[in-house]
Formats: sequence, C-alpha cells, structure tokens
Amino acid sequence: MVKAVVGANWGDEGKGKITDMLAERADIIIRFQGGANAGHTIINDYGKFALHTLPSGVFYDHTTSIIGNGVALDVPVLFKEIQSIIDRGVPAPKILVSDRAQMVMSYHKNFDAYEEERLGGKSFGSTKSGIAPFYSDKYAKIGFQVSELFDEELLKEKAARIADQKNVMLEHLYHKPLIKPEELYHELMEYKEMIEPYVCDTSSYLYHALKEGKEILLEGQLGTLKDPDHGIYPMVTSSSTLAAYGAIGAGIPPYEIKKVITVCKAYSSAVGAGAFVSEIFGEEADELRRRGGDGGEFGATTGRPRRMGWFDCVASKYGCRLQGTTDVAFTVLDVLGYLDEIPVCVGYEIDGEVTKDFPVTHLLEKAKPVLTKLPGWKCDIRGIKTYEELPENCRKYVEFVEEQIGYPITMVSNGPGRDDIIYRGQSV
Repeated sequence: MVKAVVGANWGDEGKGKITDMLAERADIIIRFQGGANAGHTIINDYGKFALHTLPSGVFYDHTTSIIGNGVALDVPVLFKEIQSIIDRGVPAPKILVSDRAQMVMSYHKNFDAYEEERLGGKSFGSTKSGIAPFYSDKYAKIGFQVSELFDEELLKEKAARIADQKNVMLEHLYHKPLIKPEELYHELMEYKEMIEPYVCDTSSYLYHALKEGKEILLEGQLGTLKDPDHGIYPMVTSSSTLAAYGAIGAGIPPYEIKKVITVCKAYSSAVGAGAFVSEIFGEEADELRRRGGDGGEFGATTGRPRRMGWFDCVASKYGCRLQGTTDVAFTVLDVLGYLDEIPVCVGYEIDGEVTKDFPVTHLLEKAKPVLTKLPGWKCDIRGIKTYEELPENCRKYVEFVEEQIGYPITMVSNGPGRDDIIYRGQSV
C-alpha cells in the first residue's frame, strides 16, 4: 500500500515527525519533489535532526529511502546529510537515487542569489538553494539528469553548451563572474563519484516492490499553499506539493496511492513572503513563536523566525481538499495550553463579503480574518495517550476544527517526540 504524507498549508506543519512515526511500519520511504530548500525536524531516540533531502524514515534499519525523480537533487547536501546522521550514531541508511532525478548545480544557487539581489525589495524571499533556477532549467530542458553523468562525451559537450548559454545572463544581466566549461565538467565528475553507488532505476524497483505488497510512504515537502498551480502564486515553490504529484515524482501509478495523510498545525506558521490572512504580530506572535515547535518556531533550513497566526479553517479546508485527504494529522496541539481563549479563523472578509472559500491571490491580499474564539484548556497535555483523557475544551477545539475543515482528524500530536501521538478513530 502507498500512503502519502503531505502538508495542508505553507509547510512547517510537522510532516517529518508523522513520516518518521509511520515509517516504523513501512518498507520504503520516498521524497518525491522539492529540494534542500526546506527541512523536516525530527526528534527520536537518536536525538534532534533537521533533514533537508533525506526522507524522514532513514532512522529505521529496516527501511529503504528513495530520492525520487521529482526531487531537485543537491548532491553535496545529500552526502553531508548522510554523514551527519552516521556521525551521530544512526546506522548507515539504505539509500537509492533515481537515475532520472536532476541535479542542482552550483550555478543554480548563484543565479538564485543574483536574482534576489537584483529584485531587491520585490524579491520572493528565496532560501537561495537554487530551486527556482533548477526547475526553470529542468522544464527548459537544459538540466543535468543523473543518468547523463555516465556518458562523458555527452557531458563535456553539454557543459560547454550550458556555460555559453548561462554566461550571456551572467555578463549582461547580473555582471557576475562567468562559468568555465572545464570547471563545470569537473563539478559534474565529482557528483558522479559521490552518487554512483546509489543510482538505480527506482521506478522499476518500486514496480516490483508494489507487486510484492510492500508498504510505501511518499513524503512531500512544504504544503498546498506553496504549490505553483494551486497555491498563493507567485509566492510559491517551484515543484508541485500535492499528493497527486507523488505518483509522478516517484514513478508509480496514481491509483496506488490509497491514503493521503495531510498534516495541519493546531495554529498557523509560515516562512517566506506571501499572503497569510490569520497572521498575528508583536508580543502575541512572539509568545506563540517562543512556545511553538520544539525550541521555538524557526525554519529548519534557514533558521528564520516563522511568521505566526491562528488556525485558518479556510486555508486548511482548501489545502486538505486539493491533497485528496483521507486522514488529517493535527500537530503541536500541546503548544496552545497557555491560552485563556484561542482564536480560530473561520472565514475571510473580502470587500465587505464573507467567504469560506479560499480565493486567488489578488483577492487573498485583501482578505481580513473572521475570527471565532474558543475557550482554552489551560494545562499541559503532553504525556496523554488517549483522546478521551484530553481536557474537554481541548477535545472541543479538535472537534470544532474537524467540523470546519470537513476532513477526519485521526491523529493528534501532543509533543515533539515520536511517541507523542494520540490516535483517534480508525488507525492509519
């Protein structure tokens, strides 16, 4: 069976923890899109980790971790990450890399930084990980696929051609140092040496795994609202963040995805620019940020303070709908235990009209939150193992959100650890 773990909102929902937890019963975990521009924070028996490329199931010795063809593969980052977890006592994971994955080159990161610099105050808040230039090249058909590393003549010719093409922009638009073809070829050869032991026709591998009835997890990066088609365009990422893309980014048939576990935070947070209707500011935001997550709400990749807001039912209902949600995992509920009352965004007011439907970006920019306040539970809920043991107001909060979004909340996370989870209703 294939299950997808994806985000409902802007990312940072806690997908890493949910994947890590579900991976205990999985055989294969696949990263199917995105690159090292966002991270998943995981806390388990080995310690606290921020993963950027590795799937969140690498901590189990029975799993195979796959970097799918849809991933923006930053080879040095992947290898540094593998080494960093081995150095901390994690057994060397079994990793396969799709021969159809494409590689983030050093010039992609340079172009990312140069463009943000050029845009100045109108920049996209990029992490400068090379993601937009990488995907631009992929769809312009001038990217480097892992399989091409094994044809040296092709690679030499292509390195020269790409250098010529990129140098026009470097010279005339950015006024930056030019790319030397021989240095680009040398970079590619270094990547070949690193990646060669792991390269595999992963789509074929997965075809046979499905025939054998293996349990497979797809792990998404970011969330619905960062999808280039269905998100808050143009403040989005450059690859599809939807479970449906999991079939493409992993190379499996779409009908194999039987469960879509969509992760929602019990409040909202976002890194980067873009519309965020339920956003809060000042001391109110600072306190939630300080208490949030484990050690506070700061980006796993960037360390940037996350923007904070109350739970947004409009955005989350939309996010769950686009993902094709079968189960909602509701995370960081324990964080809200300090509040006397908890605001929840139940609608958007746009030009004097209230809507519960998530609008396109230019209307979203004008939206004001319609808030309902629910009573808080004023106690620490960490350590509670069953839903019935949660305080009444806490259960009422979960049930109110569930009714508003229209999708079943089957998992409630009440702490950062792997075992801080309460199952509700049918087990995933």
